[in-house]
Amino acid sequence: MTDPKDTLPAEAVVEAKSDTQTDAELPHPAPATLDYEHVSRVVEALLLAADQPVAIEQLVKLVAVDYPVAKRDLRLALEQLDQRLRNSAAELVEVASGWRIQVRAAYADIVSRLWHEKPPKLTRALLETLALICYRQPITRGEIEDVRGVQVSSNILKTLLERGWIREVGVKEVIGRPALFGTTHQLLDDLNLKSLDQLPELPAIKDMEQLEAALTRLTETTAAPDDVATPPSDATIH
Repeated sequence: MTDPKDTLPAEAVVEAKSDTQTDAELPHPAPATLDYEHVSRVVEALLLAADQPVAIEQLVKLVAVDYPVAKRDLRLALEQLDQRLRNSAAELVEVASGWRIQVRAAYADIVSRLWHEKPPKLTRALLETLALICYRQPITRGEIEDVRGVQVSSNILKTLLERGWIREVGVKEVIGRPALFGTTHQLLDDLNLKSLDQLPELPAIKDMEQLEAALTRLTETTAAPDDVATPPSDATIH
C-alpha cells in the first residue's frame, strides 16, 4: 500500500515531519517567551549564595543551563530584581567585578553589631598613600614619598596589598627598576564603584595641598565612617 506521504510535495513532507517533532526536539523558545520574573528570582538566588560579585557573563552561563538567555535578558531580569528590592533593606549594586546584593548603608551600623570586632581603622598615612595611588597610578614608592615628603612605611604597602586594594602593575624603566603600583577591582568593589572614573575629579597631584584635597574627597565620597580614622585638623602627617 502506498504511503500517503509519497504523494505529497517535498515541502509538505518537511512540514509534516516538523509537526510530529517532540518538545525535546524543538528549538529553544524565543526570548520573548521568557518568564523574566522567574529568571530574576534565579539571579537573586545566585547573588545571595555568591561570596563575591558575579559578572554578567558568568550569570548568563549559569542561567543558560536551564533557560535560553542572553545578556540583554539578564539585564532585564536584573532590572526586575532591582525594582523588587527597592522597598527592602537590601539593594542590588553593580561594582567593578560584577553584580551583588548587599545591605543598604542605612542599616550598616545595626548589622555591624553581629560582629564583636570592628574593622581596623585606616590611618591618615595609609589613606594618603591610597589617594596618591588612585589619582597618580601607576606610581612608584619613591614618587609617593616625593609628594608626601616622608618615607612610606612598608607596613602601609603591605596592608594595602593584603587587602587586595593595590597591586604591582610593572616596573619603571629607571635605575633600580622600582615597582609601579595601581589599584584593583577589589578596591572598587569595596568602595561600591564600577570604575575609577567615578572617583571625584582632581588634577594630577603634585604637592601636599592637592593631596589634602584628594584625601578629603576620597574619604567623604567613598569611605565608611567606622572604617576611617579622622585626625584633628591640626594633626601631624606621618
